[in-house]
Amino acid sequence: MRFRRLIVCSILLALLPAAPALAGEPPSTPAPTASAPPESTPPAEQPSPEQPPSEQPSSEQPPPAQPSQGRPEEKLEEGLAVAEGTSRVIVELTDAAQTAPVAAQAAAQDAQVVLQPETQPAAQPFIVVEGTAEELAKLAEDPRVASIHRDRAYPPTAISSLPVIGADKVHAEGRTGAGQAVAILDTGIDRDHPFFGGRIVAEACFSSTEYDGVESLCPNGQSQMTGTGAADSEYAKCLVGGENLCEHGTHVAGIAAGQGGVAPGASIVAVQVFSRVNDEDTCGAAACLMAFESSLRLAVDHVASLAPATPIAAMNLSLGGQLSDTSCDTSEEGQVFKPKIDDLLAKGVATVVAAGNEYFEGTTFPACVSSAVAVGASDNGDHIADFSNSGPLLDLFAPGVDIESSVPDDAMATHSGTSMAAPHVAGALAVLKAAFPDQAIGALVEKLKTSGRPFSYQAGGVQVTTPRLDLAAAASGAAPQPTVSQSGPAPAPSESGPSPEPTDEDPRSEDPRSDDPGESDEPDPTPIPLPTVTVTVTVTATPPAAPSSVCTRGTAGTRMTAKEWAVEVYRGTGQLSDETLTCYLKLAHKTSKVFPELTKASSLGKAYRVLKAPKGARAKLDRALLAAWLNWAHGATSTLAPVQAAEKVRLTAKASSASLKKATAALGK
Repeated sequence: MRFRRLIVCSILLALLPAAPALAGEPPSTPAPTASAPPESTPPAEQPSPEQPPSEQPSSEQPPPAQPSQGRPEEKLEEGLAVAEGTSRVIVELTDAAQTAPVAAQAAAQDAQVVLQPETQPAAQPFIVVEGTAEELAKLAEDPRVASIHRDRAYPPTAISSLPVIGADKVHAEGRTGAGQAVAILDTGIDRDHPFFGGRIVAEACFSSTEYDGVESLCPNGQSQMTGTGAADSEYAKCLVGGENLCEHGTHVAGIAAGQGGVAPGASIVAVQVFSRVNDEDTCGAAACLMAFESSLRLAVDHVASLAPATPIAAMNLSLGGQLSDTSCDTSEEGQVFKPKIDDLLAKGVATVVAAGNEYFEGTTFPACVSSAVAVGASDNGDHIADFSNSGPLLDLFAPGVDIESSVPDDAMATHSGTSMAAPHVAGALAVLKAAFPDQAIGALVEKLKTSGRPFSYQAGGVQVTTPRLDLAAAASGAAPQPTVSQSGPAPAPSESGPSPEPTDEDPRSEDPRSDDPGESDEPDPTPIPLPTVTVTVTVTATPPAAPSSVCTRGTAGTRMTAKEWAVEVYRGTGQLSDETLTCYLKLAHKTSKVFPELTKASSLGKAYRVLKAPKGARAKLDRALLAAWLNWAHGATSTLAPVQAAEKVRLTAKASSASLKKATAALGK
């Protein structure tokens, strides 16, 4: 079984493990540090403030994926041609009418057709297939196939904050968002929670399944379901050992449109987009949730089909995937999702996305799409949250620290994260759209930006100003509050310490950190979904539960060699805690294409085996790559450009031994 991170998810949310992509209190270890973001695709041209995104000429939008005019192997995403085992992929088609014939052809070639959507958008038809490198290469020869890429999986990214954004003043004027709706693409919703007061007007579920360890969270047991009960977060499959893995969506919906939320009069469209993954090695627990790109695509199309008949002001995605410090409009994922986001804008629906909790000067996907509204987190004292991503790609900050909202079983809980910040903005747009029904949604987004309280801070060596949501000012037309200069979160004590001194003779003759005594030293080639990089923070009645630390980058740690990192990850021999090292591995998996896809170093034991002196040019490059990613996560290096360049070599099917050695040497400089 193969997984791939989302763009998304975080895909989309600030949730995961078996929990949402949430963030907690500033961590004691590792502490965040600002660093230069990785180089990426140049940003696409941005809409001007005078012309809302929804009114931009269609010629400025990136075209949908087109059939490859080159050789069949050029249709395959990097790495698929060298992947071992099977890969779960999205097969982009040239014509929706070819869905059934191509699916039949794939099945005839022994590939497993996992998903064949019953309805297809004319511009972006696709099927989902599970197949070996050879089977996918054969399928790429079909002229009806435009391209083939992995079906990426996204994890999810929490109301005393209402006075901070002036929502209490707006509510006192009778402006509550009545007549508008907010679509919450998340982990479902507690349908009878008193916080929602019967305002759930539509439900749907798009939950990709796979025969090996992945289960649908649709109550009908299928991969799709619409209608009453389709997004029920109290469905039995959401429960593991008394814990509800689907808590995140109810919490997010409560912030946006709960009775004590930002838009208490708005309706809610609840869409379940996650699947249950029963794989302890993948999840770090018995089970966790992942949102596949194929599910997200169908869910976004479903929301578009409801609008404008259903007046949806905003679609909220509190999830996220790969990090980017520039606009990702022209990336493979961006070319799929930007037209969808633009189409929603044209129908009066803004797409609001959590920026991510990696303390990174950029955002996760899809917040990096220029026409999405990327939201970072701040606290109630108008300080940027220690965990929040930041920088020029962000459109707004909103409260995201210690936010109390609804959770399943008619309960309330407190969470932190950009997942909690995004629904503040989604709810605010519902309030504004109800108050100003004649204004385009793009104009209302600009109203929030121009009326927000400016946060001024350094990012990437330049001064950046990002507004903090101020709903009262936006609704009244008042001037923005005075600018708040941000010095940046104070770094917590670093665990760096002196670098361990490895000996020439490796003392570790016993099995290191073995997850399974019978495991082979060969890295498992099976990829894993985008790992959870934040944890749920829940506060109970009395006394409150101690918040868990946020997984984020270290603070200017000392650069270490692969041999030194092997000492660190070996049980009891290094200076860094297991919690910190596990966090670093998760951060590496979030942005790396090699480790989730080709070299499964998801645990400390497996990472140790990658870092041991390996044989072969590819294995040595894997070793150097993992050390480079760990140094970046540790805060010892500030740019990912050399690492990403080396990964391109590693993902090349016919990379020569000389090119592999050259890439390895470049990482050592």
